[in-house]
Amino acid sequence: MMKSNLTTLCYIEHDDQYLMLHRVKKEHDVNKDKWIGIGGHFEADESPEECLLREVLDETGLQLTSWRLRGIITFLCDHWQTEYMFLYTADCYQGELTDCDEGELKWIPKKDVCHLPIWEGDKIFFRLIEEEAAFFSLKLQYVDDQLVTCMLNGKHYPY
Repeated sequence: MMKSNLTTLCYIEHDDQYLMLHRVKKEHDVNKDKWIGIGGHFEADESPEECLLREVLDETGLQLTSWRLRGIITFLCDHWQTEYMFLYTADCYQGELTDCDEGELKWIPKKDVCHLPIWEGDKIFFRLIEEEAAFFSLKLQYVDDQLVTCMLNGKHYPY
């Protein structure tokens, strides 16, 4: 069965840091060796919020108590199906951080995140989040893992 092309991604915030996942544990991983937020694919009949809460709990052991939908990201790439990602930030949670079977979890100062090996498009939505941009739609197109087109709210956006 093919995975859903609907996903969630969340950047959990604490003390001016984001909880980041260094994807080093899965063999065939489109995000191999990259640092990303917490999230994953929708399961059958899930809402975006149900997917968000399940994925965060599964990957971190944390139960979110406060979160905000920031935007929708459309990913196009020559190596995988188009993906539609619901992007969240969260600033309150309960529980203790656990190990993740997809990689290593680490709190990273926000000022340092863009210096990590992350997707080029991620730098754009980090900038939009930090600028407190209104809810946005971002379309990112990759060819051979290189960002070639970026559209913000339907208009070309420099990157």
